[in-house]
This record gives sequence, structure tokens and C-alpha cells, in this order.
Amino acid sequence: MSDRIREFLRNRREDGPCLVVDTAIVHDNYTAFARALPDTRVFYAVKANPAPEILALLARLGSCFDTASIGEIEMALAAGATPERISYGNTIKKERDIARAFALGIRLFAVDCEAEVEKIARAAPGSKVFCRILCDGEGADWPLSRKFGCVPEMAPRVLEHAHRLGLRAHGISFHVGSQQGNPEMWDRALATTAAIFREMAERGIHLAMVNLGGGFPTRYLKDVPAVQAYGAAIFESLRKHFGNRIPETIIEPGRGMVGNAGIIESEVVLVSKKSDAEDDVRWVYLDIGKFHGLAETIDESIRYPLRTPRDGDALVPCVVAGPTCDSVDVLYEKTPYMLPVSLEIGDKILIEGTGAYTTTYSSRDFNGMPGLKQYTI
Repeated sequence: MSDRIREFLRNRREDGPCLVVDTAIVHDNYTAFARALPDTRVFYAVKANPAPEILALLARLGSCFDTASIGEIEMALAAGATPERISYGNTIKKERDIARAFALGIRLFAVDCEAEVEKIARAAPGSKVFCRILCDGEGADWPLSRKFGCVPEMAPRVLEHAHRLGLRAHGISFHVGSQQGNPEMWDRALATTAAIFREMAERGIHLAMVNLGGGFPTRYLKDVPAVQAYGAAIFESLRKHFGNRIPETIIEPGRGMVGNAGIIESEVVLVSKKSDAEDDVRWVYLDIGKFHGLAETIDESIRYPLRTPRDGDALVPCVVAGPTCDSVDVLYEKTPYMLPVSLEIGDKILIEGTGAYTTTYSSRDFNGMPGLKQYTI
């Protein structure tokens, strides 16, 4: 925890859980990405945390922005980004939203099928499109489903269709899975991408860009490789598969940009047992759960570090749950969390690594509870 966050929480007197994000850490993370991949443009994934202060900082630093909706496009523009620094990276878009984005100056769109290409050709003529291909996400803590992307064999047909409709067939994108712990996982996707580039060239269409996606991790309970390791591995794969003709590249960090910059302060609402027979397993209920920012604990995929004022005391296994009257609002049960036996009602719990995908997952007014507050310092 940074000294700035520690000082903020020391002086905070409000009730309820909150997220505190230190923009100095975001600044350092952006610098690390820019240095690790100096010839690659950074497109921050706005969905990770769209706080205006974060977007404005990144815009000043020169970042571009990956957006998923008109709302995110407007937020990036309001933060100071110009349209050429914004990608409409969602492959599922209403035609009227494509038209609105085009009117706002956006000229770079993601696709993964012919029908999406046709919408863009009608609503954003002459724009650049890149086709997303499927990736298995092996090695990622939060693998992605088949919702986005097409099989690689289909991509040339999609891009040729775009070309015939007057769009600029610009490149290929993929995503190796969120919280990807293996820097080598980009290699197979880049081999497939290079093959698509060659096939398109044989069709007389020369692609120019590879969108390397996100997947760059933040530290939770386990150490992860430094961003420099990812940069070195990706560059080596680019050189191996493209030789001396490396295309334009972009990355879309979200979690890796803001995850470690944020900490949630929560409170213990209740400590209990379900029966006298379960002497060694306690239930610890917090004032925040799945519905108020911690959705990524689904299937216990993301295990956040928990810090308590009683760290150092003897530990016992605990089921950790949220405060709502929904039975799925349980964070960690399959693998109970080891927490101090001395933990009491009213103790403050710090949940680390929560700068990404928490406020944006937080519901409003479920069970009459407010959404997760955020303070950006």
C-alpha cells in the first residue's frame, strides 16, 4: 500500500466500503509499458476503471484508449484524447452507435464476422477495421470465453469482405486471457496472425496492424513477471514470425495499468460459525461482496490479498462472504481463506489489487446498498 493511500485512509471518517486509487502508481505503470514495448502504442482499456482522473492522466501521458461503448468514447474525448487515439474495440455494436462514433471522429473498429463488417460499411464508410480471432486463454486466471472473435480460418474472409465494401482491412487482434501469467502465451497467437497476414497478402490485401490485446497481470497473492518480461517475449515472437517486417502493434492493458494502484477498505460485519461441529471453519462477512465490486471472485478466479489489523496472530480457515441477501454472494468457500482467529466485528479489512474491474462491476441499490465509492488521489 502506498503512503498516499495509507494517509488518505487514516484521515477518512466516512462509513461504508471504498476504493482508493493512487494515480502516481498509474503513472509509473504507464511508463513501464511504454518502455517495455517502445514501438507499440498503448490503448488503455477504459472498462478497467474509467475514473475521469485516470483517463485525464493517461491522456496527458500520450496514451490511446480502447473503448467498448459510446459512453466510454465520450469519456475518453472529455479526458483530452483526440479521435485518432481511440479504438472502438467491442465486436458487438449497434449500427446507430457505430454511426455516432463515426460522427465523433472514430475511424478504428473491431469486427469478428461479416455482419459486423456490413454495419460499419454502412455507418462508418472508409474506416479501418481489425478482425479479432479466438484464443484459448491457457495460463490465464480469468480466461475469456468464445463470445468474442472468430476462428483464425475465418478471418481472411471477414477482412476481404471489408475490403470489398470499401473499408480498410487494417489488421488482426487477439486476447490471450486476463491475468495471463505466462509471457510466452503471445507466441502461438502471433504465429497464427503472421499466417493470416501472408494469406491476405496473397489475396492482394496488405494488413498493417496487430492488436496484441490485454492480459498483462497485476500482483495478487502470487508474484507475476515484470512487464519487461512480457515486452521482451512479445518482441522476440514478433521478430520470429514477421522477420524484418514487423507491423504496427498496439496493446490494451487494463488490469495491468490500474490493478495494483487501488485498495478497497471494507469492514467486518459478522464473524460466525454454522455449527459447533465446524470448530475450525468460520464465516467472515464483509460490507462488500460480489454485487458491489468483487465480481471477479466468481469461481474464486481472482484471489485478492486481504490485510487485517490483526495480521501476525494465529490463523484459521474462513469462508469470506458479502453482506447481501443473495446466496451466491460468497467470495471464497471452495478454498477457505486463512485469516486471524482474533478477527472481530468492526475490524477494517484492506483488499489489495482492486484498482481494476471493481467500481465498474459494482451494482447500484441492490438490497438498497449504494455502489462502491471511489477516491482518486
